[in-house]
Amino acid sequence: MVTNGHIGRRSVLAGALASLALPASAGRLRLAAIDWAMLETAMALGAEPVAACELIRYRETAVTPEIPARVTDLGLRGSPNFELLQLTRPDLILTSNYYTQIEARLRTIAPVLVLPFYVAGEPPWAKAVTALLRLSDELGMPERGVAVARAAEDELAMLGARLSQGDGRPVYVIDIGDPRHFRAFGPDSMFGEMLTRLGLANAWSRPSRFAFSAPVPLERLAEEPEARIVTVSGVPVLARRALERSVLWTRLNPVARGRVLHLPDVNPFGGVPAGLRFARLLSAAMTGAPNAAMTGAGSGPARPAAEVPS
Repeated sequence: MVTNGHIGRRSVLAGALASLALPASAGRLRLAAIDWAMLETAMALGAEPVAACELIRYRETAVTPEIPARVTDLGLRGSPNFELLQLTRPDLILTSNYYTQIEARLRTIAPVLVLPFYVAGEPPWAKAVTALLRLSDELGMPERGVAVARAAEDELAMLGARLSQGDGRPVYVIDIGDPRHFRAFGPDSMFGEMLTRLGLANAWSRPSRFAFSAPVPLERLAEEPEARIVTVSGVPVLARRALERSVLWTRLNPVARGRVLHLPDVNPFGGVPAGLRFARLLSAAMTGAPNAAMTGAGSGPARPAAEVPS
């Protein structure tokens, strides 16, 4: 994160100079990514940006694709360090419809490519694939975009076939925020659409609420008693301890019957790589990866499922 102090500012700007010494590949545009979905998309194409936002948090919560240490961190996505961004001399700035409030200022530094990934009520996978192909065209590597998109579709088909012998139970995909609330991922979310692509029914049929809060009461998970519950990303420590003692949680049929899986961190607002990461982790957990399931009527949230190497 960029600090406001004089020493912190000098350190950040000095770090930027290191990235300036890295020559761009022949014919390759120097990219700066404000939006994480665009960052993932560029990395999937092998087009490493010279700069991107919130990389410490990205490495913790999005995890993959891995971002090399040489990529300059521009600070917050909603308010990047514009002076530092200008120092990195980008040829093209990558962003999405989430950051329209800073688009005009970004355009004073370099051309901006704005692509939508998430629109309320609309499944995002096709938009993520379109963004992949559009960016590959902009970078002069259309064949690479087509190859990456085809490989993604092939992998989803393979993972779906692996899960086709399952029990057919619907699946809740949730992010637990506190002991009484969760965020649900509906069919218009990346996780929800991945369920569909994998041949699984989403137990949450309503639209997603794309907010950083967790607004849904926990008792709503009792509406589909035969479902499986999949939590994504870590459950806060205090929430986990409270859930272990919660009568409401432990008496939910999926919890009491040991039908709860916990997956490691995945970017819920990511592009094609985030969708594939979720699909891989879910497939591994549902087909018996170690530590994937909760067992016992009084169990708390499970330990992370083992991750399948990319």
